[in-house]
Amino acid sequence: MTLLEVLQSTTGYFEKHKLENPRLNAEHLLAHVLGKTRMDIYLEFERTLSEAELQPLRELVKRRGQGEPLQHLLGTVEFCGQIFAIDNRALVPRPETEELVESLIAECESRNAKTIVDVGTGSGVIALSLAKKFPEAKVCAVDISEEALALARENAARLGLAERVEFRKGDLLENFTERFDVIVANLPYVSMNDRHLLAREVLHDPEVALFAGPMGDELVRRLIDQAAQHLSPGGLLALEIGINQSEGLAGFLRQKNYHDIQSKKDYSGITRFLLARYG
Repeated sequence: MTLLEVLQSTTGYFEKHKLENPRLNAEHLLAHVLGKTRMDIYLEFERTLSEAELQPLRELVKRRGQGEPLQHLLGTVEFCGQIFAIDNRALVPRPETEELVESLIAECESRNAKTIVDVGTGSGVIALSLAKKFPEAKVCAVDISEEALALARENAARLGLAERVEFRKGDLLENFTERFDVIVANLPYVSMNDRHLLAREVLHDPEVALFAGPMGDELVRRLIDQAAQHLSPGGLLALEIGINQSEGLAGFLRQKNYHDIQSKKDYSGITRFLLARYG
């Protein structure tokens, strides 16, 4: 089969399995197996693929058709212009989290933030993106999962940031005594009762990175409570939250004496972020 024929048949297979963006998925997997860029494969449509090239592709296509995330199969994900390693040790970063980082960059620049902590760092994409952007800042990252922290450290090494970010194991901020100019968190915010609503791909992420409690916002509320004791005067708490959680969490922030509370929508029009200051 030619490269074009393989691309077309793979796209058709993904369409039958109801994957979003079937052609794009097929291009990514084909480029990955051949060690090419997606642009390269368009220049080689007439090339005949060998059995040695087809065999690993078949296995990846089967796994993708069964719902395994594309990022797990590729082993990498692009986030804020950097390439990160990703696997089932941590949540696959979502595009909306890039929007949170973009908002944070603007806030950090305007306030000249010098100390930042990323709570529930997972693969480290938030902490490492901020460390890259602000080389003078002290950046710390914490997670309850040793496996996630190992992945985050690997990413720090890949990006030359191993000496710039301090990684700690812990439950939210319980092991911290210091204060920070910025506390950012993309914590689990899905209710266990909503498990049946999640896409097949999402369920390949670690459960500890997905589910909070029956309401879904339990961990975020715990962090709001703790963060007040760990923010510098006027410091910023930045949160990614679940659908329909903004009103209740904004009320909880006011109850805990936070001020300058802002809710922000993502590019899909969903209220996805809360920013608030304390002290």
